[in-house]
Amino acid sequence: MERLFQILAIVLAAAAAFFFWNGNKDGAFISAVFGCVSFFLSIRTQVKERNRLREAARNDENETAVD
Repeated sequence: MERLFQILAIVLAAAAAFFFWNGNKDGAFISAVFGCVSFFLSIRTQVKERNRLREAARNDENETAVD
């Protein structure tokens, strides 16, 4: 999922550059905004996965300490 958002962010950044180059500033703005949203969603999925792994490791440590 993370890679999907990263690829989408790159494609939308390229689309924004294309629209800006052709003088379509509305299209460039919309593409840039969606590109930024996609980029931050990829960061969010990375952080969410890291937190999930950290929590799983913490639970494993607690289970072994209790035994």
